[in-house]
Amino acid sequence: MVVNIRGENLEVTTSLRNYAEKKLSRLEKYFDAPLDDVRVNMHVHNNEQVVEVTIPMQGLLLRAEEGHEDMYAAIDLVIEKLERQIRKYKTKINRKSRQFNGDLKAGSYGVEGANAIQPEVEEEPQFEVVRKKRFNLKPMTVEEAILQMDMLGHDFFVFSNAETGETNVVYRRKDGKYGLIEQEA
Repeated sequence: MVVNIRGENLEVTTSLRNYAEKKLSRLEKYFDAPLDDVRVNMHVHNNEQVVEVTIPMQGLLLRAEEGHEDMYAAIDLVIEKLERQIRKYKTKINRKSRQFNGDLKAGSYGVEGANAIQPEVEEEPQFEVVRKKRFNLKPMTVEEAILQMDMLGHDFFVFSNAETGETNVVYRRKDGKYGLIEQEA
C-alpha cells in the first residue's frame, strides 16, 4: 500500500504516521490488489483535529472526512467510515450479480438449495427521486456562479464554465470557503 500522508499547519509525527498506516492497512483485506495511492490529509480546524482520506480506484472514489478532539480518534473514525462505504459498495455489487444469476442458481440446487440459509446482507436504502429539474446552463465564470449560488441561497450550483465550455459545479464547503468540481478529460 502506498500512503501519502500530509499535514496542513500540523507536523505529522512518526508515531502518528505509523498509526495511520497501520489502521489503513485494515482496508486491504477488502481488495484483491494492493491500494496504489492512498492520500491522507490531517489538519486542525477550530480546535478540531480533522482527517481526510481519499482512495482513488478504477470507477470508484472512496473519500471520508472525520474530526475529533484527538487526532488518533479521528483516524479511527475515518477508517470506520471507509469500511462502511466499502461494505456497502461490495454488497451492492454482490446483490447485482446475484440478481443476474438468481434464476440459474435456484433451479440448479433443487429443494435443499432453495431452503438453505442465505448469508446476511446489509439492507441497501431505497432512493426515491421526489423532484426533477431541467434548466439551461448559462455560460458564466466561476465568480459569477458563486455569486449566483449565494443569491439563491443554495449550497451548490451547476453551470457552464465560460472559459472552458465544460459543465462545472461550485459548492460551499463546511469551512465557509468554496469548491469547484471540474470534469476530467
